[in-house]
Amino acid sequence: MPLTCRGRVRGQEPSRGDVDDALGKFSLTLIDSLDTLVVLNKTKEFEDAVRKVLRDVNLDNDVVVSVFETNIRVLGGLLGGHSLAIMLKEKGEYMQWYNDELLQMAKQLGYKLLPAFNTTSGLPYPRINLKFGIRKPEARTGTETDTCTACAGTLILEFAALSRFTGATIFEEYARKALDFLWEKRQRSSNLVGVTINIHTGDWVRKDSGVGAGIDSYYEYLLKAYVLLGDDSFLERFNTHYDAIMRYISQPPLLLDVHIHKPMLNARTWMDALLAFFPGLQVLKGDIRPAIETHEMLYQVIKKHNFLPEAFTTDFRVHWAQHPLRPEFAESTYFLYKATGDPYYLEVGKTLIENLNKYARVPCGFAAMKDVRTGSHEDRMDSFFLAEMFKYLYLLFADKEDIIFDIEDYIFTTEAHLLPLWLSTTNQSISKKNTTSEYTELDDSNFDWTCPNTQILFPNDPLYAQSIREPLKNVVDKSCPRGIIRVREESFRSGAKPPLRARDFMATNPEHLEILKKMGVSLIHLKDGRVQLVQHAIQAASSIDAEDGLRFMQEMIELSSQQQKEQQLPPRAVQIVSHPFFGRVVLTAGPAQFGLDLSKHKETRGFVASSKPSNGCSELTNPEAVMGKIALIQRGQCMFAEKARNIQNAGAIGGIVIDDNEGSSSDTAPLFQMAGDGKDTDDIKIPMLFLFSKEGSIILDAIREYEEVEVLLSDKAKDRDPEMENEEQPSSENDSQNQSGEQISSSSQEVDLVDQESSEENSLNSHPESLSLADMDNAASISPSEQTSNPTENHETTNLNGECTDLDNQLQEQSETEEDSNPNVSWGKKVQPIDSILADWNEDIEAFEMMEKDEL
Repeated sequence: MPLTCRGRVRGQEPSRGDVDDALGKFSLTLIDSLDTLVVLNKTKEFEDAVRKVLRDVNLDNDVVVSVFETNIRVLGGLLGGHSLAIMLKEKGEYMQWYNDELLQMAKQLGYKLLPAFNTTSGLPYPRINLKFGIRKPEARTGTETDTCTACAGTLILEFAALSRFTGATIFEEYARKALDFLWEKRQRSSNLVGVTINIHTGDWVRKDSGVGAGIDSYYEYLLKAYVLLGDDSFLERFNTHYDAIMRYISQPPLLLDVHIHKPMLNARTWMDALLAFFPGLQVLKGDIRPAIETHEMLYQVIKKHNFLPEAFTTDFRVHWAQHPLRPEFAESTYFLYKATGDPYYLEVGKTLIENLNKYARVPCGFAAMKDVRTGSHEDRMDSFFLAEMFKYLYLLFADKEDIIFDIEDYIFTTEAHLLPLWLSTTNQSISKKNTTSEYTELDDSNFDWTCPNTQILFPNDPLYAQSIREPLKNVVDKSCPRGIIRVREESFRSGAKPPLRARDFMATNPEHLEILKKMGVSLIHLKDGRVQLVQHAIQAASSIDAEDGLRFMQEMIELSSQQQKEQQLPPRAVQIVSHPFFGRVVLTAGPAQFGLDLSKHKETRGFVASSKPSNGCSELTNPEAVMGKIALIQRGQCMFAEKARNIQNAGAIGGIVIDDNEGSSSDTAPLFQMAGDGKDTDDIKIPMLFLFSKEGSIILDAIREYEEVEVLLSDKAKDRDPEMENEEQPSSENDSQNQSGEQISSSSQEVDLVDQESSEENSLNSHPESLSLADMDNAASISPSEQTSNPTENHETTNLNGECTDLDNQLQEQSETEEDSNPNVSWGKKVQPIDSILADWNEDIEAFEMMEKDEL
């Protein structure tokens, strides 16, 4: 947790859901980064780290963990550490005391994971209890039925290496059985696999297919299993899948998911960041042209946003705005440089390093980006950052003499752990079958089995890579935005129109409600204030009316999505720029629908001052204090616009409204927009931003600690001030990072039409207050978020959740005054000083020397 400068311990921090399945109270980052120390020539630190693992790490914890994550990070980390420990021992200077202790820990962990494979299919359960295994009452797991393809297909390297190192064949056998089952269950006509599969029946649960999240490392391990183990069947399987990928999924420079049964039909219009590994895999395969194309497209997206968003659309807009410092793009950059020797990829690597240091570096590490658009941080630095990102970036720039061993003697796992290639000839107890006849004959020159495939990798043209990149230089900036959802013509009758259009619908019109009933659409008022539209085709008056109802639902989705794009304002940023923060702390702020638009005008910079009264609902009694400053106002008791007018009249140059709901955070709440008061607000000329309680407390704490606090209000975080940083004192440089998880941003929202073949229920959830449809509860905007399907009944459903409104506190302010939700909230509450938490921090202490406990 690089913002709060402490380790994340399972159970001691608020649960983050499935993300925490990687944490098993086994010093995850310490183990995951062992072999990175050797790559970086930190051999003494590596020896100390190994001793800490052997002394402190306990694998027998009552914790439910992900089998996949534990395998690639912990088992792989132990095996990678062991591989380099025995290498150093053979060199004769370091690790002379080492006697396979890491390998014994890996074997212990391997046996703890084996019960997960107790299924009829051989596919492992997705989770296991390290102490109690599977299905026991105290295990709290074993009831799952589905797992992802990558989760079951990314085991063979670590498990086979464990078998080859120890002579215990059971690990490799189990991993091979899981791979065999996935191969058998591939869709035979397309040779593609789905994202999730039932571990008992082998039925595909999610039938979309791509090379990103959920499938990615399955393909990677097929090819690398051939490289490490020398089994031709793995290469034959990979080549079969690769042919299907290039035939259906690859749409250069894009890689788009398709349906496994209808591979010519795209399954979605966005891509996720995990597919950035694929160009690197294509280099290993020997297919360089598409690798260069996709990599260049991804680089253009990075240059636009500084980092690769978790997901982005086919026209390169942000779909999911987070970036947890993923290393896949750096991995592909390294392999492309190795393949081409083109110095262009060194420039790419330089850009990555500069962006990390400029935007992600914080006193206790590197903080993930909560929103690449605003530059706000998240209090997390995943173990893969040190395990992979550090390793690939160092190797990209390292000369051969910079590395104390020959990197070519090893293969990288998906977590960038190093396994020696000599394992292919060690303890070969698994019989190989010549199963070539089982595979499709493929006419493709890329399938030469020479290693490396130099003819494909290195055309006799020094400008080869540049000639491929050049047409893609402006692919991001020059792309034309596409429609959010295009209505497929085949789903409509030619020239037919439903009797009621979505844009004309009024929830208060009895005639409209009667038409909905005829079409099988019912209107349900939910307890949380939302309205749900549900269509039951069997309740329609006729089949024609049922079709009209379906079209009405689809129109409503399109209308909602369109209006969200038109009326949803993006998040804003509050950046603390004064000493000792210097721009390192970036808080996600909600915008106002009135006042100065920060996206069209220069940012506002000034010192902050608390207003009196604190709620700003009457003429200020301390105008001299807020004159020329940015006023802090507490939410409640009057309209936002009234607060803005009062502080503007007192001479404030901007305003920050802080939520009065103690503990509220943008980490758990959707983006909040401050609405006007239903009157003309053109008289408000200053910018107004909204902070939830947790984010606001960072500024309030800073005022208590330093008195003079200067902030920048903008649409996006600005570069740090180098002159200020030069004046920075080591003892206080990090004071700004005391708060955890406060730099929060809202995720971008998207509406997707339900696949009508897999689901037959269409339900529409939206806030009636947020629907800008005529007379629909004085609506202001429609704010759809993700749509889900519920295939429990034989009817059509489309879910649409309103995300950008706070029903109790936001839009209701247009017609009534805010109520003080918590009169006991006090801004003067005593808090622990920032200095007391970070007093011992010293900027000259290197990252690994700060890690004194098990959890980093």
